[in-house]
Amino acid sequence: MASTLTLDVAAVPHPMVTRACVGMFKLNPRYAATATTTMISPIPRTVNQALKDPNWHSAMQLEFDALLDNNTWELIPRPPSTHMVSGKWIFCHKYKEDSTFDRYKARWVVCGFTQCVGIDYGDTYSPIVKPAMVRTVLTLAAQHRWHVHQLDVNNAFFHGIPDEQVHA
Repeated sequence: MASTLTLDVAAVPHPMVTRACVGMFKLNPRYAATATTTMISPIPRTVNQALKDPNWHSAMQLEFDALLDNNTWELIPRPPSTHMVSGKWIFCHKYKEDSTFDRYKARWVVCGFTQCVGIDYGDTYSPIVKPAMVRTVLTLAAQHRWHVHQLDVNNAFFHGIPDEQVHA
């Protein structure tokens, strides 16, 4: 004996269609006075895009002014047959501890991979903190109930005096 299944179409619930599904967004009027939205400029892909945006342009100007204030470089005529080290702009958004937007950050970095051993540098050394040391310090801070703060230093690596001349 074959059994058949009949389905009553009226008994099947229809899928819920929300406003967001159809592209309609409305703010709740109760929160209209408290809600403020500011558009964050997207991270530019090129320097020309960054220069057209006033937010990124001012971030680049701050970095450039800091490099000049620290006497990071000196503008000289290019010596003949000199190996040039290239550089580029790096852009990122900085956020506060509560994940809200803080500021636009633009950094001018030299592309170290274009340097030649014996010409642009001899030995290299970069002071770093290993993850085991970070865990140890954070464990001690938790045990002793010390306050831990994060710090962002502008132009941290430009305070040393190089032994070689690097042309960028």
